[in-house]
Amino acid sequence: MSNLDLLKRWDDQQAAYIADREGRFGAMLDVLDLQSGGAPAVVVDLACGPGSLSFRVLERFPEVRVVGVDHDPSLLALAREAAAEHPGGDRVLFVDDDLTSAGWTDRVRAHAGDAPVAGVVSTTALHWLAPGELVDAYRGARSLLADGGVFLDGDHFRYDDRQPRLRTWAAAHDRRTQEAAFAAGAEPWDTWWTELAARPGYAELTAERDRRFADRPAPEPSEVGFRLAALAQAGFAEHGTVWQLFDDFVVYGVA
Repeated sequence: MSNLDLLKRWDDQQAAYIADREGRFGAMLDVLDLQSGGAPAVVVDLACGPGSLSFRVLERFPEVRVVGVDHDPSLLALAREAAAEHPGGDRVLFVDDDLTSAGWTDRVRAHAGDAPVAGVVSTTALHWLAPGELVDAYRGARSLLADGGVFLDGDHFRYDDRQPRLRTWAAAHDRRTQEAAFAAGAEPWDTWWTELAARPGYAELTAERDRRFADRPAPEPSEVGFRLAALAQAGFAEHGTVWQLFDDFVVYGVA
């Protein structure tokens, strides 16, 4: 099985858990297109995983350069190997860095080079950051962007007790999405990871992944108002929502 085939299987199993995942990606790409006049110079993908969004950026914009950043060595290894098979793979660089570490923005900026960063993007990842870490990551994203550049964060933003009906409907929608996907033969999360770890050299990488994140439990879910407040706190001149499906959102901030 090729690396691109394994990446496609990642996308398929993610879509089983994330309703209209491609719709979210499409909205983010449309914003990048509109922001840049169709020609972003550099896009930075935070917590990029195996590069799902990074590769879509490459396919949409034939001149763009992408810097993908993640701290999962196993997913980064797959992203790099998939890039070697991808037609635009020479325009993406996947970097191992920790968004909670000091100086990560300086290191990413060095990888980005002198061209302006038109967009910083992330999807279904930053909910792993604690609230203070999230604000710091947003502030770091703001510092990377050229004037007028856009930050896009697509993620789950759970409803709280103030919106009980929406919370119930969103949970039911997620359940229906997963039931339909698995009935159609979608691959479960743990099956995909088991196969990744079985590839030559990947057992050590997945063990290192487990070691790195062993002391980082997932924070309590937050609702979209917290993310919007974090964008304001991070210094974005304009912020809001560009896409929503129940409790899945894409929020934006303009530098």
